Amino acid sequence: MPLPTGVYRADQVGSLLRPKEILAAREKVADGTLTTSDLRQLEDKYISEVVRKQLQAGLRSITDGEFRRAFFHLDFLQHLDGVEVQGSLLSTNKSKGGWMPPRLVVTGKLGHSKPIQVDDFKFLEREIAAAGGEASFGKVTPKVAIPSPTMVHFRGGRDTIDLDAYPSLDDFFDDLARVYQEELQDLYDAGCRFVQLDDTNLAYLCDPKMRSEAESRHGSDGKQLARQYANLINKAIEKRPSDMTVGIHLCRGNHRSQWFAQGGYEPVAEVLFKDLNVDVYFLEYDDARSGDFSPLRHLPENKVVVLGVMTSKKGDLDDKDAMVQRLTEASKYCKRGLDQLCVSHQCGFSSTMEGNELSEDQQWEKIRLEVEIAKKVWGDDISR
Repeated sequence: MPLPTGVYRADQVGSLLRPKEILAAREKVADGTLTTSDLRQLEDKYISEVVRKQLQAGLRSITDGEFRRAFFHLDFLQHLDGVEVQGSLLSTNKSKGGWMPPRLVVTGKLGHSKPIQVDDFKFLEREIAAAGGEASFGKVTPKVAIPSPTMVHFRGGRDTIDLDAYPSLDDFFDDLARVYQEELQDLYDAGCRFVQLDDTNLAYLCDPKMRSEAESRHGSDGKQLARQYANLINKAIEKRPSDMTVGIHLCRGNHRSQWFAQGGYEPVAEVLFKDLNVDVYFLEYDDARSGDFSPLRHLPENKVVVLGVMTSKKGDLDDKDAMVQRLTEASKYCKRGLDQLCVSHQCGFSSTMEGNELSEDQQWEKIRLEVEIAKKVWGDDISR
């Protein structure tokens, strides 16, 4: 059975370490000494370079490295009508230096008055073509990663959703699904055929402490919340054309090489694999925090998992033989064995603009190793 469109044996979650020049330019925009137009021109320059680097490293799922974002989720969600960033989250899971992630607030009716990712996608597509694309490297797919719609609800819940705009949360979830439907259609019309939804929340429900906090915050048990989120995601993607692939990436936190949650996938496994109507799963499996591979027994025969057994959090190279062994071990739980698996790092290298604690040289060395591992397991054609 062939892989879904846009999925490759050596795949990636999407974000890459930001060049120092982009980080410096962002500071100048913040203090008013550089325009956003100047920043975008600089981003264009470095995205052109990073597209070529990905192709030369052997990747075929090509992103813009999320160079235009400070956060994997906020830079998308704040462009929805009715969504604002206000203050910071209150949480027991503080990051390094006491840093807390910004807080999303729904201040009015949700809307999608203009496309959010279309211009970025078109630029990425043009740069892939300019770099040689399929003519030089074989099958290649421009990949768009956007936050899962659950990111608007999980961390704040009822307290961060305007009561006048949404006295009923049923209406809120309906509108949230609709704006995603509209963005996916805009992307499809622009030529996009692969979209990845980045979701921390289903993975956070695997952590006993975070699950308990979520149950208190939302007034429902973890199983009910997982089903509610599966329904939301399914509705958000239900109108996608049949030739658009949608994947979901589950993450337990990835800020400056720090993680926030732990626990195997078992608490959400049946909902994740049986109820969620996505085509492919990008799953974090780089260390013991993610549990064992037994939840993969629920994976339907027609779906694929990109197994994040490698780590983007450390500069040290993963052991090639150990990674092959882990893929082989995971395949024992899959109905079609290794044919249902691909390999990647557990997350991107820079979920926020600060990036993980490794160098760019180390990042590319790790990516090249990933391609080597994929070819050792599945052969030279990593698009099979």
